[in-house]
Amino acid sequence: MAKKTTFESAIEQLDKIVEELEAGDIPLEQAIKKFEEGVKLSQLCSKRLDETEEKMSMLIKTAEGQLTTIPFDLP
Repeated sequence: MAKKTTFESAIEQLDKIVEELEAGDIPLEQAIKKFEEGVKLSQLCSKRLDETEEKMSMLIKTAEGQLTTIPFDLP
């Protein structure tokens, strides 16, 4: 993985790894290495999503007409 892998590039790499593993055309040792790389990419993506969720907020107007932020909760 690169120093600062973007979420999008990590997902793209993860998709390629899944395709390679599903094809079943690689030796076991290489498959294990690919799987380990996939786990790291998956963890990176999960971390980035968690960080993004923490940053997200919704602007709302209070009764006084001022804008404020509240945490964005997914159902």
